[in-house]
Parts: sequence; structure tokens; C-alpha cells
Amino acid sequence: MTINFVSGFESIIDQKRPLQLLTTLLKKGTIPHALLFTGIDGAGKHNAAIAFAMACNCLGKGSASKEQYAGNAGNYPEGPSVSEPCCICRSCRKILSHNHPDILHIEPTGAIIKIAQIRSLCHTLTMKPFEARLRVVVISRAQAMNPEAANALLKVLEEPPASTMLILTAEQTSDLLPTIVSRCQQIRFNPISRKSIALYLTSDQKIPPDQAAIIAGMARGSLSRARSMSKTGWIDHRNRLLSTSGLDNPGTLPAKPINVLLAFAENLSKQKDTLPDALEIIKSWLRDIVVCQYNTKKVINADMTATLKKISEKISPELLLQKIMAIQRTQRNIESNANPRLSLELLMLQLAEKY
Repeated sequence: MTINFVSGFESIIDQKRPLQLLTTLLKKGTIPHALLFTGIDGAGKHNAAIAFAMACNCLGKGSASKEQYAGNAGNYPEGPSVSEPCCICRSCRKILSHNHPDILHIEPTGAIIKIAQIRSLCHTLTMKPFEARLRVVVISRAQAMNPEAANALLKVLEEPPASTMLILTAEQTSDLLPTIVSRCQQIRFNPISRKSIALYLTSDQKIPPDQAAIIAGMARGSLSRARSMSKTGWIDHRNRLLSTSGLDNPGTLPAKPINVLLAFAENLSKQKDTLPDALEIIKSWLRDIVVCQYNTKKVINADMTATLKKISEKISPELLLQKIMAIQRTQRNIESNANPRLSLELLMLQLAEKY
């Protein structure tokens, strides 16, 4: 299984239903003026948007004529006859290299998409496409739009420009204005299966199968997260985290002085880029201890099954579930802009109790 992360539809795995919907739109020529792709990051939404833009503008054999796209978006009497981009014509190559003047990308600047970005887009859309049959605007992580930007985009959706379509990506519809959602055709991308991610890691990234299975379990359905984990020594990072915290050795954690626990929490709070993964590692570890009491074949950290089994014989599932819930509360609090250091200090005290 060879995957080029930005190419045609073949780069998207485990998304049979979304791809069927997209290819049907292309074959029938019933392309809406706006699509909304929802799902977790790394499920293939962005690659699908680029592949769709390529298919709409492919110059390969059997492609539609420019005249078929002369009217308003969504009104193509005959429609394109290409359901798969060729990936080698001039148009496809420009899109793949991000050099096509009519395939526009908008993404958050920092944490948000600002009103200035949408205003600039609105100005661009007053002009005709330079060369594309169908100008495509891809707005990644549309949930990052501030209220002003969202309202400005709504006006575009209410009066869609000719020969233009928009593709928005977001994690879930509830993150967007209902009025924006109602003006888009929605396509849901589900998390990718652990089996498919593991297969990709072994065949394309040449990761040993045992490590690939662990990473696939921790990737939580995200192929991009799995790729990142495979390149950053994630397993070594997991081992250091478990050892430093004492979670890999029952009895040592509650025996640690409070100042040591607080120092660990403070150090963890400073690692903003890796903090979400660190909390997921701890949560997966405790989850595995619970699972190990029932079925060792279902653990994520399979290379440490012996240690997990030993720990599982000493701690009750009820206590472990309480600790997992404490981690989930901490994750929600930090996502809601609570003080990371204070949240983690409280968490470490809760984890140390009776462990």
C-alpha cells in the first residue's frame, strides 16, 4: 500500500463512503457550491478536498470542457466525466505543488481564522477564475473562524460566486454556525481503523509490526498523528514518561514526596506541544491495566503486557476508572484554558492516591 499524502483519492484510506459520495458528485456533475467535511484531524479531509479540486479541473483524457463550468457552481448540465484526477496533467501538477492560482487555501493564523482573511477572499471572488474550470476554496479547520469571519463567510455562502465552490473542513458541525452548516452539503470522515493505520506504518513507513500496532492504537484514528508519532521516537518518549512519573511501578508513585509530584506536573505543563500526547499516554496506560484484567490481546501498549498484567493484579478496576476520569477532566479543563500547571498538580495527586 503506497500512499502519497497529497495526491489523488488513492491517498485516502478507510473512507469508502465519503469517496463514493465525492466520485458520484463528479460523475453526475451535481457539484454543490459548498461542501463541509467533518471528522478528526488526520482522517483524510484535507487530502480529499485537494483531490476533489484536482478532479474538477483535471485536463487528462475524458475531462470536462471549460464551457461546462461556465455557469454558477452547482449547475453543470453535463458535468465532469472524470471521477479520478490523473495527477500528471498541468492542472493537477499545479494543484499538487500549491501553485494553482484558482485553488485557494485558508487556514488559521495562529489559533484563529481572522476577518481579514475572509475579506481578502471575498475580494478575490469578485474576479473570474484565471484558468480553472472551477475555482475551489479550501478552508481548513473552519471552526477556528472568529465570529466576524464566520459571518463574513456566511454572506459568501448565501450568494455563491459563479464558477466557484468552497470546501470547509471541521472536526464537528457543532463547532460552526448552524447557518453555515445548513448551506453546505455535509460529508463525514470517520476515524481510521487501527488495522489500516498499522498496515500503512509497516508498508509505507517501514515500522516494525509490533511498534506499528502500538502507535496505531495511540493514534486514535488519525493517520497524520500516527505518521508524526512514528518519526519522533514516540515509544522512547512513552517509556521516559511512565518511568519518570512512577506509573510503570506501583507503589513508587504514592511514595514520592509531594514536592516531587508537583515538580513533575510543573515540568509537564511547560511542554505545551507534547502535553496532549502525554496525557493520552497516561490514559492509555491506565486503560490497558483495566483491559489486562479481562483480555490481554486488547491492550494498546502490547510490548509492556507483562508489566501491565502485574499491575492489574494489585489495583481494582473501579479505582483505575476513577483515575481515567480524572485525566479526562484534566484534558477538558486544559482545553477550556484552565491553568495547566494547577490542573496537572491536582491530577498527579489524584493519580498517586492508592496506586
